[in-house]
Amino acid sequence: MTPSTGPLLTTINFPSDLKKLRLEELPKLCGEIRQFIIEVMSVNPGHLGASLGAVELAVALQYVYDTPSDKIIWDVGHQAYAHKILTGRKDRFSTIRTYKGISGFPKMSESEYDAFGVGHSSTSISAALGMAVAAKLSGENERHHVAVIGDGAMTGGMAMEALNNAGVSNANLMVILNDNQIAIDKNVGAIKDYLADIVTSRTYNKVRDKIWLAMGGGTKYGKNSRAIVKQLGNAVKTTLLRSGNLFEAFNFRYFGPVDGNDVIRLVKLLKDMNDIKGPKLLHIHTIKGKGFEKAEKDQTVYHAPGVFDKNTGTIKEDKCQGLAPKYQTVFGRTIMELAEMNPKIVGITPAMSTGCSLNLMMARMPERTFDVGIAEQHAVTFSAGMAASGYMPFCNIYSTFMQRGYDQVIHDVALQKLNVVFCLDRGGLVGEDGATHHGAYDLAYLRCIPNLVVASPMNEEELRNLMFTAQMENMGPFAIRYPKGRGVMQKWKTVFAPVEVGRGRMIRDGRDGAIITLGHVGNYAAEACAALEKSGISMAHADLRFLKPLDEDLLHGIFRKFTTVVTVEDGSIMGGTGSAVLEFIADHGYHARVLRLGIPDQFIEQGSVAELHHACGFDAEGIIRAVSSLMSA
Repeated sequence: MTPSTGPLLTTINFPSDLKKLRLEELPKLCGEIRQFIIEVMSVNPGHLGASLGAVELAVALQYVYDTPSDKIIWDVGHQAYAHKILTGRKDRFSTIRTYKGISGFPKMSESEYDAFGVGHSSTSISAALGMAVAAKLSGENERHHVAVIGDGAMTGGMAMEALNNAGVSNANLMVILNDNQIAIDKNVGAIKDYLADIVTSRTYNKVRDKIWLAMGGGTKYGKNSRAIVKQLGNAVKTTLLRSGNLFEAFNFRYFGPVDGNDVIRLVKLLKDMNDIKGPKLLHIHTIKGKGFEKAEKDQTVYHAPGVFDKNTGTIKEDKCQGLAPKYQTVFGRTIMELAEMNPKIVGITPAMSTGCSLNLMMARMPERTFDVGIAEQHAVTFSAGMAASGYMPFCNIYSTFMQRGYDQVIHDVALQKLNVVFCLDRGGLVGEDGATHHGAYDLAYLRCIPNLVVASPMNEEELRNLMFTAQMENMGPFAIRYPKGRGVMQKWKTVFAPVEVGRGRMIRDGRDGAIITLGHVGNYAAEACAALEKSGISMAHADLRFLKPLDEDLLHGIFRKFTTVVTVEDGSIMGGTGSAVLEFIADHGYHARVLRLGIPDQFIEQGSVAELHHACGFDAEGIIRAVSSLMSA
């Protein structure tokens, strides 16, 4: 598609073009950028709400700072679409998050204006501080470093660690806290309440309004904005927070909160704050989904709404209606069933309740469901604490984010043999979110941990039964990983049946060789086996179910019979299922030709799941091609 651009946006390809505009023209430009984003997102789905809310901020930053010499680091990157449009990617913006298109997140290799690659939360302050200290060591004392972080990401422990370090660094660092009171779901926790108190304080707003009127001669855009900045800071210190300001406790100069959707005010404030040396924080309040009525009213749904009508905001009908449900839906409904059977079951998630469907249990059993905020390390150890007290926590974390809680899985759960069930959502290639979000490494990094069971279902029924098995008495640490998206069973709600831990199953027998699979990709193998049979190649198919412990009886049977074997996994080839099979062969003295299919030893970019599976060669077509090649060699 070729999206339309307004008259101002048409003239802007890089920040140097933006700086030619008059200050008074910026609000109109923001409107044009907002409409441009809406038009593209309506047919090419992406992260709509956060980017709409941060348009004015992106414009103000590029207008004030001299990028790419000055460094702007966007936390997570959901809100950085306007940044991409303004920095040389307007003509390619319609390809965002598509195969061979531009990334949905800032990415250093994509543009010199992307100062740091992001995708996971709470990293921006640490990265910006590192750059600021490096600049100081290099004598580049006039370079500015700006970290833009959302209020949801501020709950991550890493953000607090960075604030603590930055406060004693005297580095030339600006932190902009983009406070819209929501991540994907509504924010939770004490920091959320603290920020809300600041934003809604009657005392502060009264003082602020008086200052604007007094300094601006009756208008909100007065000439002496430096004095306004100073007095706003003093007002916060002396009248707003009886217990002191959190950020000033970290030795940051604090300013705000101010309207982050007022681009003219933002430009003036940023220019004046540039003269203040050392670490400083500007607290802005923005509206997620700003300028698009439906996105403002339903901020969770319109975080990433899919295809929608650009005029009305109506989300287009799901063309997959009547097909198998998503694994996420099966998880959400199954945990409710199990929780009704077992009063010790609790659900825990780090700010992903809607994405993982734990919101279903949260609505019915709010006292037994816990959203701990963007804090994966805490989520794991919080689960461990509940398990140590006799409860059965189901800790649901996206596979890519479980990487952040790895030490806690080892030290706080597995070492102590605690009964925690890790439900690793979005295992494998996840599609359009790309390299930062693929769950490629969980099989490799989990299977080396003692005491931990690692399982992956081939379909929805197996997911249900694995969840049922995991909550049985004295099972110990148990990880179940499953993919993003739909399964294969329309009638998935079957009677619970326990699964013997470490026991796989033979899907079909064969004469010429065997295919060994783990997880949902077994459905590709079943399809490939049927097609190969028609061409005269008879392949056995084994579904391992468990990566740890391995079903050694099943593997012995395979390698006593076959010398040609293909392993298939939606995970890293390095260290995953195929590696486990090769280790088994070496340990038991078998001699076989083994071809491993999976995610290669490289970072995989964005694209649809089907496109990426095909590109990596482990969809049904890829399996057929690999087996045929082996047989003809």
